[in-house]
Amino acid sequence: MFWLLETAKAAQHGEKAAESAHHTPIIVELVNHYFGEPVYELQMKYSYPLWKSFFAKFHTTPEAVFGPYSPETAIPWYTVMFVIACILSVTLIWIFKGKLSTEEPGPGQQTLEVGVLAVRDMLADIVGPQGLKYFPIVMTFAVLILVSNLMGLFPLFMSPTAATSVTFALGLTSFLYYNYVGIAENGVLGHLKHLAGPIWWISWLIFPIEVISNLIRPFSLGIRLFGNIFADEQVSSTVAGIYPPITQWLLPILLMPLGVFVAFVQTFVFILLSQLYLSEVSHAPHEEHDQHGEQDIEDHPGLEQEALAVS
Repeated sequence: MFWLLETAKAAQHGEKAAESAHHTPIIVELVNHYFGEPVYELQMKYSYPLWKSFFAKFHTTPEAVFGPYSPETAIPWYTVMFVIACILSVTLIWIFKGKLSTEEPGPGQQTLEVGVLAVRDMLADIVGPQGLKYFPIVMTFAVLILVSNLMGLFPLFMSPTAATSVTFALGLTSFLYYNYVGIAENGVLGHLKHLAGPIWWISWLIFPIEVISNLIRPFSLGIRLFGNIFADEQVSSTVAGIYPPITQWLLPILLMPLGVFVAFVQTFVFILLSQLYLSEVSHAPHEEHDQHGEQDIEDHPGLEQEALAVS
């Protein structure tokens, strides 16, 4: 439990560093100006006493983990930015699709089709033909994470994925979803049996290793995404301060292609790993359950290690 607290503290330090590296966007200040006071009152009345009681058991305080409570920071910048990312994702898809046409598709529609076909092909190759039913959740991850990653490249915005609170939430969502799929398709006992591996006489050793490995996945997904996006923003901020005002405008523009590349790569790695996790628990109807473990190993040898190496 102590390592979870240390992770939370490290996450808070990362979020403080991200906020100090950039001036808080004016839209965040406006949101807290109008809604910060009632949110702060709700926090102090309901959530703060619970957190205070919980963290007291570990000789720490909510302020040490989450930062100071005040009406000016009641709604964190990453929460505001993530809500904006959700709105932008829906708006951009609506703009890109335009007037759908099979005979004369516009540039926006063609761009969306390329992305849709790429994700559909990945699902078919990694999960199998039955993986297409998971397309909505995987595509939602792809669009939302990509938009969030790219937001930091534009004035008045910050990348919500530069905060561990957001990336951990995304990682936890992926974790809960693929476990839900595993239980829905195989039942609770079947899902637990999958964690024990295909060889019964060493299942007592494989099971605890697989349980620990699965519990670590949401943290590894979150830390990987946060680390790369936060590092990219820190590099841009450091370079911009070398010789102002020249470096404040010229060098960040030159580094922008690298930022775009990182945004796309980290989006790809996140959805690739999520699909690999789905492939472990989802199987075609004709497959026998006792062949699941061996089939996954044969289909994707070393694919997860390659994804980790790319990230």
